[in-house]
Amino acid sequence: MSAFSRREFQAAAATGLLTGCSSKPNNGPAPYTGRSTVSVLKAASYAADLTQLILTGLAHAGLPDVKGKRVLLKPNLVEFDNATAINTHPRVVISAFEAFRSLGAHVTIGEGPGHRRDTFGLTEDAGYWQQLRTLDDHFVDLNRDDVKSVGPFLGRPDFFFSETLLGADLIVSLPKMKTHHWAGATLSIKNFFGLVPGSVYGWPKNLLHYHGIANSIVALNRRFRNTFAIVDGITGMEGNGPIQGQAKSLGVLVFGADLLAVDATCCRLMGLDPAKIEYLRLAADLGATAAAQIDQRGENPLALRKDFRLIDEFQYLRLV
Repeated sequence: MSAFSRREFQAAAATGLLTGCSSKPNNGPAPYTGRSTVSVLKAASYAADLTQLILTGLAHAGLPDVKGKRVLLKPNLVEFDNATAINTHPRVVISAFEAFRSLGAHVTIGEGPGHRRDTFGLTEDAGYWQQLRTLDDHFVDLNRDDVKSVGPFLGRPDFFFSETLLGADLIVSLPKMKTHHWAGATLSIKNFFGLVPGSVYGWPKNLLHYHGIANSIVALNRRFRNTFAIVDGITGMEGNGPIQGQAKSLGVLVFGADLLAVDATCCRLMGLDPAKIEYLRLAADLGATAAAQIDQRGENPLALRKDFRLIDEFQYLRLV
């Protein structure tokens, strides 16, 4: 397939010419029929005691015993601009690191940015090194880590992932709560794009875009089921996310083992209808998205809802 320019890709995505990128509703799989627990906790600022707050959220959301387990924390690192809120805040990541360590887990932080090739330079720009001086001992560049084949995946006879990722007992998605100019919203399951090694499949994860954004999100989440999510919604991003939007203060952290239930709850907090997010429809058998299926702990998301601004193409996503 010939490469798209950014302008051509945006035009194709907007008109639905890319498989899995169409904004038109389609039929998904039979919906999940179980129940899931999601915890929403208030966090006034990044100066709060986030480690204790995260421990509370993990307990509320039913985190399994992680003592002696290998836990991979996967933040969202894309670009850096100190005038807005693109990346998972370093205080959330480091506090999660401290929380899981206190529970006896062996913790690694790993990310494979889709835009920047210098992952360690990006972590420094984003303030991660200032928060954790020993980051070099605990951080893995998933774009350049040693890889191992998992066999057929995304139409390839042999697909390669980071050995650190494949060795994890639990993958914790730590996204920033943001709108997305192609997918509508980017939350815990979209964050899995960073699991694909750029050194093998290109930047900005070209293979995933060619396969289709929604299709790739769902495939990755079908492949990796040993997961948990902590969403940084203290300050999110609205408008032309995930990079060029504006900061949006919401003051929450969202927790859960069912990533679809977490993302559906985040959508409602943002004033979006999860039933209209294509990748959530395509993954409807993997978790709970209906409000009636989700046992909400902590705060009521409806009481904390703040409508995030949307680009014109996604006005139809608004929750009525």
